[in-house]
Amino acid sequence: MSTTTDVKPILMLVEDDEGLAKQLRWALADRYDVHCAIDRAGAVALARRVEPAVVVLDLGLPPDPNGASEGLAVLTDLLAFKPWLKIIVSSGNAERIHALEAVRLGAYDIYPKPVDIDTLRLIVERASHLHALEDENRRLAASKDRRPMLDVLAESPKMLDVCRMIERVAPSDVNVLLTGESGTGKEVLARALHGASTRVDGPFVPINVAAIPETLLESELFGHEKGSFTGAHKTTLGKIEQADGGTLFLDEIGDMPHALQVKLLRFLQERVIERIGGRSQIAVDVRVVAATNRNLAEAIAEGAFREDLYYRLDEVGIHIPPLRERPGDATLLARHFLSRYAQEMKRPARGFTSDALRAIAAYEWPGNVRELENRVKRALVLADGSHITGTDLQLEEGSFPTLRMAREEAEYEAVSKALCVADNNVSAAAKLLGVSRPTLYDLMRSLKLRD
Repeated sequence: MSTTTDVKPILMLVEDDEGLAKQLRWALADRYDVHCAIDRAGAVALARRVEPAVVVLDLGLPPDPNGASEGLAVLTDLLAFKPWLKIIVSSGNAERIHALEAVRLGAYDIYPKPVDIDTLRLIVERASHLHALEDENRRLAASKDRRPMLDVLAESPKMLDVCRMIERVAPSDVNVLLTGESGTGKEVLARALHGASTRVDGPFVPINVAAIPETLLESELFGHEKGSFTGAHKTTLGKIEQADGGTLFLDEIGDMPHALQVKLLRFLQERVIERIGGRSQIAVDVRVVAATNRNLAEAIAEGAFREDLYYRLDEVGIHIPPLRERPGDATLLARHFLSRYAQEMKRPARGFTSDALRAIAAYEWPGNVRELENRVKRALVLADGSHITGTDLQLEEGSFPTLRMAREEAEYEAVSKALCVADNNVSAAAKLLGVSRPTLYDLMRSLKLRD
């Protein structure tokens, strides 16, 4: 939502060259509330007073204008009391070793000397945007009045569609089937669905069907009466009864034994259960959310999963895309996990180096969100510096796709699909794509779709 009065982000310049400081201030004042300091003491005092989002720091400050000791000391002082501050340091070719040391200590980025105003503007804008996003995430995480979907961190179009679907489905009582690869966050989304429903004040009861031996699973789900079998010393409520008035989450439902599928189907049809060893029918008011990483259509074809149970569970189906198909989400989640575990473990890590962020964005994440969380947690324990590197994550930087590569891939997919739909009729495919026949022929040649 836009406001009539836009508050400018606060930018602090630490520069002892008065002429250069005036030039930078003039160039950046249209977008930022700019404050200036000329030395270490002034910079620390000013930062505490105005609380900037971004600092542009010249490492060559007096009394060491030809070195970097004073500038690095300013960097360390500022990050000590404001770890999330984005500090951009200046670097000439002869000073590059000092700039790299600054990045190791926690600087956000480097800008080259002599100063190119357009380049510096881009770096500052990017740093300011990132600071605003992180600040908003911290504010929401600290909020006591939390909304359920705030626990789902996403910015990719596919995951935002999933979130919108959950928000639409939550107020009703239909059963929901969540599908997706292992580690994509199905339980997080199930809890979000429960939190957004009218059952939010009732219990959320999860059970992992695959983790419980078949001999115990029936008792876990349906409960048992005292004396119903050896070791049944008291009457015990099953997960279904425990979820009365709330939501039952059946994780890995595709691994449920066939015999128990019949009993679960009967419960979904009649909404009553019988405990093991019991004779009375017990009515239970519960919403069922199930999840699986299996292809249930194949399981049905193989006779491993009942088709009638599938349709009872899949009143609304929601597919959760793997992390590799969610551009931007990996870095967003990585920053969240780093912030969370740094607080829990009282570790000093303040962020990721640029090579780590590129590696996170380029990696395929076969283990999805669970793998990402584990790698960040392990890196936080083992890292030596204040920032997590790609080496700490045990990831190679990899090759990040350029805009040209992404455009060519999108064009290849669109043209291939149009030709397939049009049965290789170029005129019809061109009409589908909204381009002329000559343009489509040129595209096909450049994409090597036809000789």
